[in-house]
Amino acid sequence: MFDFPEYAQKLKEKALDMGAASATLFEISDICFDSRVLLKCMFGCEDWGKGLTCPSRPNNPSMAEYKEMLSRYQWGVIIGGPNKHVTQKVSLALESMAFHDGYYFAFSMSDCGLCEKCAGYTTGECRHKKMARPAFHSVGIDVFKTVRQFDLPIQTLSDPEHEEQHWYAAVFVE
Repeated sequence: MFDFPEYAQKLKEKALDMGAASATLFEISDICFDSRVLLKCMFGCEDWGKGLTCPSRPNNPSMAEYKEMLSRYQWGVIIGGPNKHVTQKVSLALESMAFHDGYYFAFSMSDCGLCEKCAGYTTGECRHKKMARPAFHSVGIDVFKTVRQFDLPIQTLSDPEHEEQHWYAAVFVE
């Protein structure tokens, strides 16, 4: 069993204080990669090739490169919430907090919800380059398998406009 540093609990508590529905500590071996996730992005996502964090954008790292980079982390916090605006706000705040507390490689991953409509759709240029982060799934992480290990709620939706959704972000820490 991984021995989380005391600081991990501090991040978890901060996430909950900021409005996260859940904050779950993970060790890097809990993150499940599956290349089929990119198939679902390529054939089914209207964002494909448009947003700054989309894996299809030129010069973005490959899934193998993301996996190698993320494997250098030891632990992190999965943040759950009712929408991507909450999870992104919390994850970016935790990334900043960890960075300023000496964890200078802390990195947030969250589905971007900074703009009403992504500028990548129209101009091709992100208006929030310093805050935009890739989502779990956009780098090949199987979000369903990853969060289900922790008994966190997630399911496929028949009617996303009317069914309860569960959004997840994470902060990776060394």
